[in-house]
Amino acid sequence: MRIVAITGASGGIAEQLIKQLPEEDMLLLLGRSEECLAELYKERQNKRCIGLDITDDTAVENFINQVYQEFGRIDVLINNAGYAVYKNFEAFSMTEIRDMFDVNTFASMNFCRLVGGKMKEAKSGHIINIVSMSGYMATGQSSIYSASKFAMIGYSDTLRLELVPHGVFVTTVNPGPVATKFFDQADPSGSYLDSVKAFTLQPDVVAAKIVNILGKKKRQLNMPLALNAAHKAYTLFPTIADFLAGTVFNLKGK
Repeated sequence: MRIVAITGASGGIAEQLIKQLPEEDMLLLLGRSEECLAELYKERQNKRCIGLDITDDTAVENFINQVYQEFGRIDVLINNAGYAVYKNFEAFSMTEIRDMFDVNTFASMNFCRLVGGKMKEAKSGHIINIVSMSGYMATGQSSIYSASKFAMIGYSDTLRLELVPHGVFVTTVNPGPVATKFFDQADPSGSYLDSVKAFTLQPDVVAAKIVNILGKKKRQLNMPLALNAAHKAYTLFPTIADFLAGTVFNLKGK
C-alpha cells in the first residue's frame, strides 16, 4: 500500500487522478474544505480528507508530522494546487501577486522541503510537481502566473539533482490548457479557452499519464506534443518565439 498525498485535491486533474489511482493506495486528500472533499470522494474507500490552508506554514508542518506519526511515510507527494488570473501586468496589486505566489510556488516548495527531507532520510519516494507549460513559455497577460511557474520549475530541477542520489525521484508535469474549472477564475469569459481548444487537454488524459509514471525516474512530462515542440522552438529561436507569442498566439482577451 502506498501513501499518496495530493494538494488541491478538488481540482479537475486531481479528481481524475483519484479515480485512476489503485484502490489499495491510501490517499491523503488536501483541500480548502474537508466537507467538500468528503462529498466529492464518498465512493473512495482508502482515503483521508483534510481541510488545510496550504499557505499556513505551521498548519502544514503539523499535518505532515501527524501523517508520519500515523503512517510512518509518504510514498508519493503530488503538488497540484494552483490558480491563475490573466490581466495586464500593471493591473495586479502586490496583494494579488503575493497571493498567487503563496499558492502556486511557496506552498509547493514548503511541502517539498518538509516531505522531501523525510523521503531523503528514507531513501525512497516520488515528488510530482504539477506546474505548467506557462513555466517555459510566457504569454501576454500571464505575467504573475508564468513567473510563479518559472520559479517552480527551477526549484524542481534543483530538488531533482539533490534528491536523486538518495533514491527519491522528482518529476515536473507541465500541461498546456486543461479543460477544468481552473479557467472559471483565470478566464471567466471562456474566450481564451475557446481560442486554444486545438491544444486543450482533457483531465483524464493528463491523469493517466501521471499515474503511469509514478515510481519511475521521469524528469518531466510536457504535453501536448504540439506545445512541447513549441517550447523547444522557443528555446532555440527566442526572437521569433517572442514575436509569435506577442502576435499569433496572443489570444487572451480576444
